[in-house]
Amino acid sequence: MMASTHKKPLVSIADAADYPEIRKISLDDLKDALAKGIDDFKAKPSHLVILALIYPLAMLVAANVAAGYIPLPLVFPLLSGFALVGPLAAVGLYELSRRRELGLDISWEHAFTVMRRPSTNILILSVILGVIYFAWLFTALAIYREIYGEAVPMSLTDFVREAITTRPGWTLIIVGCGVGFLFALAVLAISAVSFPMLLDRHCSTATAIQTSVHAFLANPVTLMLWGLIVASLLVLGALPLFAGLAIVMPVLGHATWHLYRKVVRH
Repeated sequence: MMASTHKKPLVSIADAADYPEIRKISLDDLKDALAKGIDDFKAKPSHLVILALIYPLAMLVAANVAAGYIPLPLVFPLLSGFALVGPLAAVGLYELSRRRELGLDISWEHAFTVMRRPSTNILILSVILGVIYFAWLFTALAIYREIYGEAVPMSLTDFVREAITTRPGWTLIIVGCGVGFLFALAVLAISAVSFPMLLDRHCSTATAIQTSVHAFLANPVTLMLWGLIVASLLVLGALPLFAGLAIVMPVLGHATWHLYRKVVRH
C-alpha cells in the first residue's frame, strides 16, 4: 500500500533534540493508518490469540459479578474502562508492525518478548494508565453513590430498567458518560503516540508523554476523531459476544503504530 506523498507542515514541539517534530495529519491519514492496520493483520492474523485473552477475562468478570464481588453499578465502568488501558495491551502488536515495516521477522516470540520484558519506561507508562483506570472506577462508583446512595440493584435487569426509565438513571448516564469522556480524552492525549514512541526510540517516559500531548494539541480534531473511531469499533466488536474484538483490537493496534509514523517525524 503506497504511503501518502503530499507534504504536510511540521509543528515543532520543543527546541531540545530529544523531542521530534510533529506533523499535521488529516482524515486521509486516519484512513490510510486503518488500511495499513488491516494489511498487518492479514500478514500476521492474531484473532485466536485475542480470543484466548478476551473470553477468560469476560468469564472472570461475569463470575465475580455473579458472586457479588463486583457491584452491578461498576460493570459498565469496568468494561468500558478497558479502553483506557488498550494502548498498553497493544504493545506486542506495535512491535510486530515495527518489525514488518523494517522487513524483519514477525514471529509471535518477538511480540511476547516485548510484553514479558518491557522496558522500564513502558512499565512506568503502564502504571500511569493503570492509575487512571482505577481512578475512573473510583469516580464512577462515587457518581453512582452520589445519586443513589448505598442502594444496590437486585439484578442487572433491574439496574438497566432503572437507568433508562427514571430521572436519576438518566442523570447517572449523562454525568457518568461526561466524566468518562474526560478520562478518555486524557488517556488519548498522553498515549496516542507514547507507547509506539517508547518502542521506536530511546527516550524517557516524560518525553514520550509530552510528545503525545503536543501531537494531540497540534491535531486536536483529527485525533479526537481517531478516538471516536476507536471507541465505535470497540463497541461494534463487543456486540456479538465480544467475538468481533478478536479482529477489531489487533487492527486498531497495528493502525496505531502507523498513525504514530504519520504524526511523529522519523
